[in-house]
Amino acid sequence: MTEARQQVNQARRIVVKVGSSSLTTASGGLDADRVDALVDVLATVRSGGEKEIVLVSSGAIAAGLAPLGLARRPKDLARQQAAASVGQGLLVARYTASFARYGVRVGQVLLTSDDTSRRAHYRNAYRTLDQLLAMGAVPVVNENDTVATDEIRFGDNDRLAALVAHLVRADLLVLLSDIDGLYDGDPARPGSSRIEQVRGPADIAHVEIGSAGRAGVGTGGMVTKVEAARIAAAAGVPVVLTSAVHAADALAGRPTGTFFHRTGRRSADRLLWLAHASTPQGALILDDGAVDAVVHRRMSLLPAGIAAVEGEFSAGDPVELRDGAGAAVARGLVNFDAREMPRLLGRSTRDLAQELGPEYEREVVHRDDLVVLHP
Repeated sequence: MTEARQQVNQARRIVVKVGSSSLTTASGGLDADRVDALVDVLATVRSGGEKEIVLVSSGAIAAGLAPLGLARRPKDLARQQAAASVGQGLLVARYTASFARYGVRVGQVLLTSDDTSRRAHYRNAYRTLDQLLAMGAVPVVNENDTVATDEIRFGDNDRLAALVAHLVRADLLVLLSDIDGLYDGDPARPGSSRIEQVRGPADIAHVEIGSAGRAGVGTGGMVTKVEAARIAAAAGVPVVLTSAVHAADALAGRPTGTFFHRTGRRSADRLLWLAHASTPQGALILDDGAVDAVVHRRMSLLPAGIAAVEGEFSAGDPVELRDGAGAAVARGLVNFDAREMPRLLGRSTRDLAQELGPEYEREVVHRDDLVVLHP
């Protein structure tokens, strides 16, 4: 584990994600002692001035349950949003008070996937987080549950944390939960052992990964954490997965949890979000020539290569690009509304410009707004 410890110790910008079950009581209220214990660790890590911390914190919905008289996390989106509206203020107030013991300010950053798959929004999110860090504050990031609809939700804060780690160009992602790592079986079952290192997907191909957490107040489980680790590692960010009680050990590079080694290099910033955080609003069916141009030659998608259109979408929405067999080969941001598409299919941009005007002499999906999906 020497290599892993070295990477942890050398990390300057670190994203730490903590789950609801590590911050709240079983009944749904915030546990001030747990919050303070986590803040003690984070404040100590950044006290030397050499390390920066971005905190991705779940707990807003869970914190709002008790004040609203809810016995458990509601299943419907409207009541989840109501609980988040109440709980988000309580959560940030608790962090503000806890970090204030160390003279550290916090800044709240609420995101939806729509904020980060679109080019201008992505730049704004990066600038805000980078400026908060430059000014010595600790950004506290969460999904904007009060307004996020099913179409623009990340779905879980583990995936959000992986994407934030990529967004802020972090050197390390630490995922904290109520389990001290990835096990080769049910952790509660005798004979199961913790997996110390994962160098690639093949290392855990044999592992049955559970989907539920213990406390029942969050949305994630080990499945979402392993998927988040995979996303981050593929984007060049190493990951430590462990329990919140071992946070100090994880951030100090001491042996704990499961360490996921980098499996890839940093990709073009926004494209990772487009691949993992966007929900396609429709689909474009490509002919064989267009599939080759998009997938193998990394070219823009032109109307001449589109055979059919599915769904209702507006210009700027994410859409799926599919081959003739219906398999998704790419995802991109479309430049036209769905209602405009039928008259564009199979035609050259030159012909379209002559008939409809110069604004039609352009790509349906520009290559800068397109990511190829690998199996």
